[in-house]
Amino acid sequence: MTHSSVNVVRGGLLAAVALLACAAPAPADTGHTARDNWLLLTVERGEKRSAESSGDLLLCDPPRGHRHAAEACAELAAADGDIAAIPPKDVHCPMVHAPVTARAHGQWGGRSVAYTETFPNRCVMTARTGSVFALDGP
Repeated sequence: MTHSSVNVVRGGLLAAVALLACAAPAPADTGHTARDNWLLLTVERGEKRSAESSGDLLLCDPPRGHRHAAEACAELAAADGDIAAIPPKDVHCPMVHAPVTARAHGQWGGRSVAYTETFPNRCVMTARTGSVFALDGP
């Protein structure tokens, strides 16, 4: 997939989310609903943006968007949408330097979410972020 086609896919996903948000009825109370909880997630090899990235739109009402959506939504709900606050798993990862950069942007509970972190390898990323970035890809 080329860099321009990744941008086209991202743009299409954001447009779909905007349409869904406009079509959704406004909540009757002042609390936020789970419809406010969505993240566009990408995982890229290395530390810089590249054409080699995989991404999914995670929606949490009902959970859908990638293969571990239910687990990811539950972990995010427990951390109030703060990816950095997801409790790390006690996993032994190999000391292989194969950096990956995880990025998320979207909304959780009516708040904007922007998250970027580079991990030494995919195992460390999964240990620190749970199922959130368990996407098909590099």
